[in-house]
Amino acid sequence: MGQATKTPAAGGISRRDFLKSSATAGLGAALAGAAFGQDAPPAAPAPAAAKGGDELRVAVIGCGAQGRVLVESMLRIPSVRIAAICDIWSYSRQYTGNYLKKYGHLAAAYEDYRDLLASEKGLDAAIVATPDWVHAEHANACLRAGLPVYCEKEMSNSLEKARSMVLTARETGQLLQIGHQRRSNPRYIHAIDRLIRDKKILGRVTVNFAQWNRAKADLLGWPEKYAIDQATLDKYGYASMTEFRNWRLYKKYGGGPMVDLGSHQIDLFSWVHGAPPRSVVASGGLDYYRNWEWYDNVMAIYEYETKDGVCRAFYQVQTTTQHGGFYETFMGENGSLVLSEIPQRGNWAMREAHAPEWDSLAKAGLLQSEAVPIQKSSTKNIYVDVRVTAEAGRWPLPVELAKPAHQPHLENFFDAVRHGTPLNCPAELAYESCVAVLRTNEAVKARRVFEFRPEMFKA
Repeated sequence: MGQATKTPAAGGISRRDFLKSSATAGLGAALAGAAFGQDAPPAAPAPAAAKGGDELRVAVIGCGAQGRVLVESMLRIPSVRIAAICDIWSYSRQYTGNYLKKYGHLAAAYEDYRDLLASEKGLDAAIVATPDWVHAEHANACLRAGLPVYCEKEMSNSLEKARSMVLTARETGQLLQIGHQRRSNPRYIHAIDRLIRDKKILGRVTVNFAQWNRAKADLLGWPEKYAIDQATLDKYGYASMTEFRNWRLYKKYGGGPMVDLGSHQIDLFSWVHGAPPRSVVASGGLDYYRNWEWYDNVMAIYEYETKDGVCRAFYQVQTTTQHGGFYETFMGENGSLVLSEIPQRGNWAMREAHAPEWDSLAKAGLLQSEAVPIQKSSTKNIYVDVRVTAEAGRWPLPVELAKPAHQPHLENFFDAVRHGTPLNCPAELAYESCVAVLRTNEAVKARRVFEFRPEMFKA
């Protein structure tokens, strides 16, 4: 095992460069604007807070695309100091180390996570943002070293490995938060917990829809002078730099777009219904790209058994068109609700004309007080259903998120470490979503309905 790698002196790394490198580094990394829940990037983080009695010393294992997004959010959280970073790629170590130094975090840099855990004393928590196939190895090692862990989703591309994470957290008694960040987003909490589940604004929820569409993209490359030598690639299990840089597309390392993107949104379906799905039927394929292993598109229909009856949910992920972007819609007998981490793409409710008035909800501050009217249209075509003109307008939600999208989820994790606050997405809960999306890939392959049994969702 090697010694800590020293990062070069800081300089020349702007926040824009940092996020640009993050946003282009992988299929599963959201665009920089999308990652922050808004179109314009937020202001640069404030300098690191002075060391205090409640300061948490944190290690970041994995400094690629998602690791940098998490670093950017952590720099905004008071009394969190990034003390160590780890990545097998020297480019990522240097880039992230220089950026942290710019904001007063002098982080020791390591190639091997085992060196980090052996050398760093006094750590309070670990962030794991490595490729999916090694999440379990890295998270379990940190848990056994006595560290609470925030691990990016998907838990793993293997249910066996994902289950081991749940069991290790249980055995060690350490916290394990999984990065389904919508679970801590105040707008999603307001919409799902307060409006849909508590106030039953939609009445019986009968249909859900979600999509995540992305434009076509080439394989990621790398600066030739920063190529990892083959011996190092072999040591860490990668066949080539192409597979290392594009790991999400290969079955050994990731779960493809259905897992990378779908797990965020399928998790919301289960949140709304308070239970995982009972079945899924899916179609998809590797229809466009010839240098991928995973499906480049999937369309899936889930069934949920609720106390009111069956609800069906349709999900699609496309990688050759960005039409519509990404958003979620929950539809019920009394109205519908559209959400997205990008508020311009979804942040409103729509009432059916026959439904009870929502004025009382607006007076209580649960909806904005005035609905945005929808322009009515008329037609002489007798085959067009005239009921389409009877919509009652959009009611914007009153809750916004003036932070990067991942910050509240990290704040919840750090509050749990400091004060015992309940985690918003503990490993047991995230495991349910992991089962749902990994089994959906199986349903695509088998071309049949996959029936879930309740015990499948328990680790």
